[in-house]
Amino acid sequence: MAGTNPRAARIAALIQRVIASSMEAQLHDKRLSNVTITEVRVTNDLQIAKIYWTQLGHEGREQGERRRAQQALNQAKGRLRSLVGSKAGLRLTPQLEFIFDEVPGEAHEIEDILAIARRRDAELAKARESAQYAGDADPYKHDEPDDDDDFDEDDGIEVEDWDDDDEKA
Repeated sequence: MAGTNPRAARIAALIQRVIASSMEAQLHDKRLSNVTITEVRVTNDLQIAKIYWTQLGHEGREQGERRRAQQALNQAKGRLRSLVGSKAGLRLTPQLEFIFDEVPGEAHEIEDILAIARRRDAELAKARESAQYAGDADPYKHDEPDDDDDFDEDDGIEVEDWDDDDEKA
């Protein structure tokens, strides 16, 4: 909500409640029918309140509806500020700035991307179940033990077979 000032945080929460309830009950503007106040941030000196809002729009007409809602909010800014001042009981009522909140739309885009990634992962897992190696199961070369006793591997010297009979002779 606000920086480190707990009073600014309380004022921001109060402003959010007052504006959200006033938009439905007192403004009666059709352009604000699908507008939602997502967050309010008040500066630590309580001079400016930034009100973040979003709108559920109809497919293909979001830009026009957003522009009309922004006009309606700017036209109602004075009335909303006086309502906030009367409900909050502040000596100085903060100036209201309405800012369209891009985060919910971006979150939906990210969710769509994650859903596509999950679907691709499932397809890959299904393909791996029936996958087989292109060559041998173990493609690495292994040294086979040599059964030939004529060659000593440790020092590379040929060893002759000695019989006990050869030594006696």
